[in-house]
Amino acid sequence: MRVVTFCDIDESVIDSKHTIENFQSGCSGEAQIAILDINSIFDFEENKHEACADKFTTIAIVEDDSDYDAFKNFGIDAWIKADDFSDINELINLIEKRLFS
Repeated sequence: MRVVTFCDIDESVIDSKHTIENFQSGCSGEAQIAILDINSIFDFEENKHEACADKFTTIAIVEDDSDYDAFKNFGIDAWIKADDFSDINELINLIEKRLFS
């Protein structure tokens, strides 16, 4: 899977079988998964079509419960709590199986 991030994450927790790109550093425009947080939601909204493939899924990193309210109007597909970010591979693998197989 090709993953683009719109926020700073610990990329080392994501399996090496996935290609990780950072939007601010440049990306191919073919990401199948976009990872964002509350601080990068507007960057994502303005640039998702140049950073992502035609078919893509979003994962929002949630710091606290108020983030859910902020994200609800942006069509986010999946959420992960910041404290649980080390479990991101399980979520990526589930997305891959359900949407891209």
